[in-house]
Amino acid sequence: MIQFAKKLVHHRKFIVFLAFILLIPSTIGIVKTRINYDILSYLPDSLETVKGQDIMVDQFGAGAYSMIIVEDMNLHDVQKLKQKLEKVNHVDKIIWYDDIADLSVPKEMLPEKVRKVFFNKNATMMIAMFKETTSSDNTMEAVTQMRKIVGKQCFISGMSGVVTDIKNLVMQEIPIYVTIAAVLSLIVLFATMESFAVAFLFLLSIGMAILYNLGTNIFLSDVSYLTMALTAILQLGVTMDYSIFLLHSYESNKIRFEGDKERAMAHAISNTFKSITGSSVTTVAGFAALCFMTFALGANLGIVMAKGVIIGVICCVTVLPSLILICDKLIEKTHHRSLMPDLTNASHFITKHYKTTIVVFLILLFPAIYGNNHTEIYYNIDKSLPQSLPSNVANKKLSDEFGMSNIHMVMIKNGMSQKELSNMQKEIDKVDGVEWCLGMNSVIGSSIPSDMIPSSMKEMLQSDEYEMQFICSNYKSATEKVNKQINEINNIVKKYSPGSMVIGEAPLMNDLETVTNVDLRNVNIASIAAIFVIILIVFKSISLPVILVAVIEFAICVNMAVPYYTGLSLPFVASIVIGTIQLGATVDYAILMTSRYQKERINGKKKMEAIRIAHETSMQSIITSGLSFFAATIGIAIYSNIDMISAICTLLARGAVISTVAVIFILPAMFMIFDKLICKTTLKMGHLE
Repeated sequence: MIQFAKKLVHHRKFIVFLAFILLIPSTIGIVKTRINYDILSYLPDSLETVKGQDIMVDQFGAGAYSMIIVEDMNLHDVQKLKQKLEKVNHVDKIIWYDDIADLSVPKEMLPEKVRKVFFNKNATMMIAMFKETTSSDNTMEAVTQMRKIVGKQCFISGMSGVVTDIKNLVMQEIPIYVTIAAVLSLIVLFATMESFAVAFLFLLSIGMAILYNLGTNIFLSDVSYLTMALTAILQLGVTMDYSIFLLHSYESNKIRFEGDKERAMAHAISNTFKSITGSSVTTVAGFAALCFMTFALGANLGIVMAKGVIIGVICCVTVLPSLILICDKLIEKTHHRSLMPDLTNASHFITKHYKTTIVVFLILLFPAIYGNNHTEIYYNIDKSLPQSLPSNVANKKLSDEFGMSNIHMVMIKNGMSQKELSNMQKEIDKVDGVEWCLGMNSVIGSSIPSDMIPSSMKEMLQSDEYEMQFICSNYKSATEKVNKQINEINNIVKKYSPGSMVIGEAPLMNDLETVTNVDLRNVNIASIAAIFVIILIVFKSISLPVILVAVIEFAICVNMAVPYYTGLSLPFVASIVIGTIQLGATVDYAILMTSRYQKERINGKKKMEAIRIAHETSMQSIITSGLSFFAATIGIAIYSNIDMISAICTLLARGAVISTVAVIFILPAMFMIFDKLICKTTLKMGHLE
């Protein structure tokens, strides 16, 4: 490794030149990577609700829908508006009153059930069907064009509108996220480093690694907007430690080799690579655990972030050393005194009063576990967005004026008799929360022969294999009431036709809740098991992995308990990913202190002395790492208008602080209490007393 490091140092100018050249294909890759704004599209293909969406595209040429509410407009103008909207690219068809009857027929002559669907006081409703899926670029473009046409009297609701608003909001906010994270990280680096130039070089190196990571996402089918928004922030917070390790090693080796900077950097690269390879493995394992989720969003985030950590390590031992050597004179010119105080006395106080720490730990343990297990989780995607967005305004209008919070669709397998269809519809109408059911049977009536039904109506609601029905629910998505309603409707549909299915936004969210509840348990088990095994191999100990994981898991429980005791609910994504990310990213703090403790004990130091040395020498690095992670995430947590992003960043920022405090206070106390057990269950320590 030393010989390889010497070659890197010798070719430092070429490495920096190559690093900048590689930014060109990375930028192209970023531009060409498709961003997916629909979280529901990551549900497993094996689910019936997902299969139903595909069938709807195949059979009806429509993959998504939106409700359009028009206020204070005469019927002829509404018809003209409808005709304009139907001409928008990627709009398949729009269902309205004039598909059932001529405008010359007074709406009062329509059946009450049909009239209830399309009219309420001064408002009327149309159903727009799109040719592609909810999250496709073409559907979002169609919604954007429709909004330009409809004006202030009209409101476009539905999941397609929500996804379009998410896209617009994310595109506005992502550059601001990166700016905030960079500025706050610079402030931390200015305070903890001894050169202003070093702080900028750290960000330049990490920034390049982030761009390389984002550019290589082109090899994935797509990247979730959550992944895109969080990658830069997480990679900055997680990989900052590696840069700090390199700089500290370089400074100490400059003293060792009496100012021979090239030799000092070669040894720094060698030493850093060995140390950060071990610590980065736990971080990679934490992100890789997300791939165990059946909900594919986990794998999407996990793969990108695991890749980002690996790229970060490579840049840390190639690009950063080259930049530091090239800018060495600038670093010396911008040298200043570190604002970090001497922590020796604080370290001695903490290790001396370990019994108090254990008492506090035991007092907090039960409420932390209880709060963690009872934190309220929500699954409604539009709840995570500002209520002032056009989609949320439209959804509220839909609920207030038509009593419609949801539209379920029933894909009825052809072959049922008119009587069976009528009976099934009557049973569905009786289900709590169902406002109306719209299908050919309800529009035309069961007494009309099939061959007398208008071809336009057949084309809209019937294919070669299926008939489509719309069910209006006044229950909101992702609530117990709507989930119970969906199960009842599904049971009725299956009773009459086992091959039929209930699909739509609420059924998808119902499946989302079921799938992610299982994923949460599996991901936590996978991350704990993977990191446990890594620590076991690194320290050759059975007891140390238990202690280290227990300390960080306690910090995670405290973090997740805060929302419960403050009365807040979390978006489901935050609750799933936080455990693995906080464990993988902050267990390094515990590994750093444990490595020194084990080294000192093996070298013959007594228990108390070994713990004090380990604590005193690692405390500043742990605080710096924790502050860097906190700085990279707290600004986005405060700024973001998307609760899924804000909640994850809030948990990460708070988690970094809690993990730092837990490692600094609780871990040395654990060493004090379990030192004998550690020695007996660790190789090369069995002879120690």
